[in-house]
Amino acid sequence: MYRSRPGATIKSVAGDLGVNTETLRNWIRAADGRRSGAHSSPSAVVLAGGNAVEAELAAARKRIRELEEERDGP
Repeated sequence: MYRSRPGATIKSVAGDLGVNTETLRNWIRAADGRRSGAHSSPSAVVLAGGNAVEAELAAARKRIRELEEERDGP
């Protein structure tokens, strides 16, 4: 979403997703391959026939689920 909207800011997209700005910033870095140990790979979704925006959204949703599970515990 961040890359697909001209003029979008990390703050505005994070607000739309309901996540912290630093969380979104980390997702963007992970998607760019700047951070080792990234939890999801948007390129896998692109290879499966999706587009870059869908891949980013899928990765963001997956990470949100992971963080919610960590927060809520077993």
